Amino acid sequence: MAGRIPQPFIDEIVARSDIVEVIGARVPLKKAGREYKACCPFHNEKSPSFWVSPEKQFYHCFGCGVHGTVIGFLMQYEKMEFFDAVADLAQRAGLEMPREALKGADTGSADLHDVMARMARFFEQNLADQPRARKYVNARGIDASTSARFALGYAPDSWDALLNRFGAQEEDRRQILQLGMIIERDTRGGERAAGFYDRFRDRLMFPIRDSRGRVIGFGGRIIDQGEPKYLNSPETPLFHKGRELYGLYEARQARADFKRLMIVEGYMDVVRLHQAGITYAVATLGTATTQEHLNKIFRLTSEVVFCFDGDRAGRQAAWRALENSLALAQDGRELRFMFLPEGHDPDTLVAEEGAPAFENRLNAALPLSEYLIQQLTTEVDLTHIDGRAKLKALAAPLFARMPEGIYREMLAERLAARVSMPAATLKKSFAAGAPKRTAADRPEPSLRPRGRISAGRGNLLTQAITLVLHHPAAASAIKDPDLLNTVEKPGTGVLKELIEQAAAAASPSTAMLLEHWRDRAEYGRLSELAMLDPLVADAPSAAKELQMAVEKLLEEYGPGLRMNELLRKAEELGLNYDEKAELSLLLKSKGRSRASS
Repeated sequence: MAGRIPQPFIDEIVARSDIVEVIGARVPLKKAGREYKACCPFHNEKSPSFWVSPEKQFYHCFGCGVHGTVIGFLMQYEKMEFFDAVADLAQRAGLEMPREALKGADTGSADLHDVMARMARFFEQNLADQPRARKYVNARGIDASTSARFALGYAPDSWDALLNRFGAQEEDRRQILQLGMIIERDTRGGERAAGFYDRFRDRLMFPIRDSRGRVIGFGGRIIDQGEPKYLNSPETPLFHKGRELYGLYEARQARADFKRLMIVEGYMDVVRLHQAGITYAVATLGTATTQEHLNKIFRLTSEVVFCFDGDRAGRQAAWRALENSLALAQDGRELRFMFLPEGHDPDTLVAEEGAPAFENRLNAALPLSEYLIQQLTTEVDLTHIDGRAKLKALAAPLFARMPEGIYREMLAERLAARVSMPAATLKKSFAAGAPKRTAADRPEPSLRPRGRISAGRGNLLTQAITLVLHHPAAASAIKDPDLLNTVEKPGTGVLKELIEQAAAAASPSTAMLLEHWRDRAEYGRLSELAMLDPLVADAPSAAKELQMAVEKLLEEYGPGLRMNELLRKAEELGLNYDEKAELSLLLKSKGRSRASS
């Protein structure tokens, strides 16, 4: 996301944007001390639990847990992609998008996007010109308007139709090879001459479009008999299977908001469901549903229904989807599972029953909690203690993947009833296997500042990171962040980088720092820390606390640890020449660290 837009430009966008103004134009905010509050726009509630901090340039809902920066709000509320949210804020601030950003978004890949668009038109024209392909489309019950809406096409039954049309020059062949539309011949053994051939042959073609409607890949369904039945574009600079969902662009064109999105397995299923009026169907692209897929969906709606065939393969795919979903199962979200009658897929079932009957099945889909317990209980005998103990053991690693919250608590209570165990005992058992969280790690239900917490209490590194996030200006108190390179404690690199990022900015803010980490694994945890109560009330106090924390980190995990070992040895046994020299250097280093911090 942020990789194609220079980070300094993102910093400037965040600095120039007033999160209160942007959110206030969409949600009625009310002043509450130094902050603003409202009923959350992302879930139904009667009492305000949605808070906006102008100081942090950050929002958070204590009801459903959503939070983020002004860029994140536009992505979540307006259903924008990252680039579009930045572009919107840039226009509001009177700034032009940098050339390199436009190059990465448009012209940098523009040649490739243009080639894909031309190939899509080529396939679409072939479908219009080829009676056999048209007959197949008609036999599948797809009408002309639906075919046009999804830009369906046909790849000729030829080894070089696409190659001859678009690969006349070496540069052209390089491009379409890069896009995965042709394959280089294997010349090992000398049996074949060097050259290329078309990847897709004699197939109904389904263009895969990104959020802006640009063709980024294709799926091809064989017209008659043959294997594989479906063939997808490979990974390319434009196309990443684990991120994209077929039909999502068309779904967003059909409606502005969604009650739910339904994930099915096939391209044809999506097309036929949309034609029947079920325009919230999407499909994964030959892969299991990933967390990245689900994050994209949950930016649009709070309800996901997985629709699978009722056979063994369908149930195996459903269980993989459940396992991949658990980390995102939290309060305010619904994940449900629908299984079709044997011998049917969504394409055939909606044709046979019609849309109303199909949607009735959707409304009766199993919630994730019911499906999880149902599947676990089929693997054990609950009539005796051993079976109930096994059920608990099977459930423990699944619960470990789930975020803390009411949803997990209620699911544990349901499971406890099935295994005839007190709910409190089961929850304690699950908690024993989960990562420990300190009091400093847990958010409290307020954004307003409270009393001081000295750097010596709780998780020292977590508190140091939190100090920088809440009071970025305090980072300037650390004159030599490189000293942290000597600290042997996981996560210290994050603290050092935050200090450097804050110190480099003219007017750093919490939101600005977070945007540096948006595409990185640490973003979620840093966001959690950003919404905690401030450890201290102002930047000067934070600077003193940060200095103390850095000194203590150096003492406990850096050179100070070795220095204390040598001092103890000097007192008890004495030191040799090399150890005396090492101690002398460490003492000088400690003096420098105090002076620099």
